Amino acid sequence: MTPPSEPTTSAPARVAQVGVHGFGTHHLANLQRLQSAAAVELVAVADPTPPAEGSVPETAAVFNSLDQLLPATPDLDVVIVATPIQTHAPLGLAALASGADLYLEKPPVASLADYYRLQEAAATTGQAVQIGFQSLGSHALPAIEELLAEGRIGQLTGISATGKWVRDRAYYKRSRWAGKRTIDGVDVVDGVATNPLAHAVATALRIAGARTTADVASVETELFRANDIESDDTSVIRIRTAAGLPVTCALTLCVDEPVEPYVTLQGTLGTAVFHYTLDRLEVSVNGESTEETFGRDDLTANLLDHRRDGVPLLSSLADTGAFMLVLEAIRTAPLPALIDADHVRWVGEGDSAHAVVEGIDDAIERATATHSTFSELGLPWAVPAGTGQDGGTVPAGVVHN
Repeated sequence: MTPPSEPTTSAPARVAQVGVHGFGTHHLANLQRLQSAAAVELVAVADPTPPAEGSVPETAAVFNSLDQLLPATPDLDVVIVATPIQTHAPLGLAALASGADLYLEKPPVASLADYYRLQEAAATTGQAVQIGFQSLGSHALPAIEELLAEGRIGQLTGISATGKWVRDRAYYKRSRWAGKRTIDGVDVVDGVATNPLAHAVATALRIAGARTTADVASVETELFRANDIESDDTSVIRIRTAAGLPVTCALTLCVDEPVEPYVTLQGTLGTAVFHYTLDRLEVSVNGESTEETFGRDDLTANLLDHRRDGVPLLSSLADTGAFMLVLEAIRTAPLPALIDADHVRWVGEGDSAHAVVEGIDDAIERATATHSTFSELGLPWAVPAGTGQDGGTVPAGVVHN
């Protein structure tokens, strides 16, 4: 991670954070680093559950909600929102209305309609909105652009995202919204592609040159679940960009052992594999391989630099339009199909147990290599689209932009 910019004679940015638990703890630690460099002052936090002792500066005011924080904390420069997905839209809109710039954790919001509302609000207020896809700050991305421009792997024929993580029963019990598509009629859309492995999708889209909604021609989904949840934990998302490039994301939370996710660029002369959590790029051409690890810009520091010097945002709201089309396709798809128990085994005991879909490692490799869905591969648990399972409908949703 690149250190924050050197302090200037300008006053530190006045920052408030909403949500101080879960991933919010990472933001608190980063703000502490930035505050030590005199780049920010964390003046207030809001959360229904009080922050852990010592996690926020003694000088920071503590509130139960953003509604309480905003009128009591004037002249905010930045509001960071690290809260459950279904709260992103109302909290983001409130932050923009206060006149502050916004750092909003991923996914931006839970529907395309809310995305457009947030875009309109940002345009009206003139405030900046950074979205928390941290992988988009990697210095490997400009290196990949250069690699493609030079034709080092030949003509780009496709991009795939491979995600194989593990989530146990406790993961889905950690909060009321975990594993939910909706709560009390409010969209949540907490699935493998929209939350834990959302960075895989967003990074693949960025490399494909798909930033805005206009950059995507179509999205297809096949959504499945091995866990007792509403949302998907094992899915293929197949995207075609406006330029005609296929982008296939094969993702699961149901493998024996987790693997660092990666994005593969398939070219006529070779391949490039980007391990985005490690900022590592491997290039293979004609049997020869090279590997390089890159640095990464911190998105909060980037937002501060944007405010001060006008540098481009690395993960702006406008540039997440393509990702939001994927989320919308998942949101509007039929319910994820339950994978038959004959094809699922459980590893561990009690809440530490996690589901493993038999043969899923190989299935994901085949899906990404051939840009195929699980049903197209003929997997025994992936019922062909439209035939249904137990009277239901297998999720094969398509959104055309």
